[in-house]
Amino acid sequence: MIGNRKLLRLLLIGLAAWSLPALAATPAAYYVDAIAGSDACTGRSPQQAWRSLEKVNRHVFQPGDTLFFRAGRIYEGQLKPQGSGSREQAIVMDRYGAGYKPRIQGNGVMPAALHLYNVAHWQVRNLDISNYGPERSPRRAGVLVQLQDFGTAASIVLQFLDVHDVNGSLVKKEGGGAGIIVQNGGRRQPSRFDGLLIADCTIRRCERNGILVNGYWSRTEWHPNLHVVIRNNLLEGVPGDGIVPTGCDGALVEHNVMRDCPRLLPDGEAAAGIWPWSCDNTLVQYNEVSDHKAPWDGQGFDSDWNCNNTVIQYNYSHDNEGGFLLVCNDGSAKPPHNAGNRNTIVRYNVSINDGLRTSGRHAGFAPIFHIAGPVLNTRIYNNLIILPPRSPQMDSTLVEMGDWHGYADSTFFGSNIFCTKAVADYRFAGSRRNYFRGNVYTGRHLDKPADKGPADIAWLAAFLAYRLL
Repeated sequence: MIGNRKLLRLLLIGLAAWSLPALAATPAAYYVDAIAGSDACTGRSPQQAWRSLEKVNRHVFQPGDTLFFRAGRIYEGQLKPQGSGSREQAIVMDRYGAGYKPRIQGNGVMPAALHLYNVAHWQVRNLDISNYGPERSPRRAGVLVQLQDFGTAASIVLQFLDVHDVNGSLVKKEGGGAGIIVQNGGRRQPSRFDGLLIADCTIRRCERNGILVNGYWSRTEWHPNLHVVIRNNLLEGVPGDGIVPTGCDGALVEHNVMRDCPRLLPDGEAAAGIWPWSCDNTLVQYNEVSDHKAPWDGQGFDSDWNCNNTVIQYNYSHDNEGGFLLVCNDGSAKPPHNAGNRNTIVRYNVSINDGLRTSGRHAGFAPIFHIAGPVLNTRIYNNLIILPPRSPQMDSTLVEMGDWHGYADSTFFGSNIFCTKAVADYRFAGSRRNYFRGNVYTGRHLDKPADKGPADIAWLAAFLAYRLL
């Protein structure tokens, strides 16, 4: 007979063992080689590498795992890995071996060549990604990061990716297409990203757009993405929207370059370089946008409707056919869905030779500053605007206050330098409470606004010294 004390001790030991959490699986490294690998192998070493993306897609990765693709190889099809990492142990996807970056070549078979669906804590680096199909298709992407009824996904990193040759639709209403699309949605379980980094990537020949974050836009279901950073990316050969965060709070877009935009969009299509939509507290800084040729809009930068407290600073805009800046609000989109456009700040930017449109149905309309609709409390100060000689077919308007179911209210221009070798004019239409103070005007300015106060341009020397260093 077992004594009562001994029996009690055994029961407590058993209960403790039963209640202990299961030991976490040991992180593993997996290898893929499209030439020398085999799906019959374990994948646990370069000598035992898997061969196909299908084999990778069937595996469920665990926190701390690493997935390496052999460089100098082409992997055809779609890469759609499963499993999530943890705060302490992310899942890392990268390259190994010598040669060009491993290419994930989608061939337009699926909407995206790389699809991260309902996963968190992934770091994806050093891949070459294309998704060119036999004909254009709406919503086609090189990379799609998607949440649907998932909840919060933390720590998604896309870095050192070369995304190119994605032939999505050129029409926005059809769904367009992009090099990188980040998308979150769902009503059963609202979903969002908390910690999204897109950095050091190249986006080349992707149509229609470059980098899109497509989140909740309506203020009646407001679940903004947090800690979104889009930094140090190069966009070339993108005809439409360059970088557009949507449904974010506190997004940071900095040190990106968009250039060499081809003239591909159908007449009437609107697009611009870098701009938030339905976002709060966005900071856009140290970016360069040039050569935008969209048939409508076509500015380097934009603070769009349903946005609060956007700051656009220290950027360089040049040779954009639509002008330097758009600030707008659709007055027909009423609360509670639309929060309007309030408190945009535009400062310490340089615009040279913007506003060049001479073709299409909007030929001759390309003001440097286009402020459209009932935007409120926009502050534009300490910017340098240079307009070289222009052809007669080009717009000569420096500031255009346009009607989009309403006009702007309380717009301030201060300590800007407006330097023109052409003729510049100003159109205020039905806008109210426009304040100009301490601006410098060189060249010929028609209908120049009443400007009060002395010029304060000490900022210019320091700013130009910084840009030239």
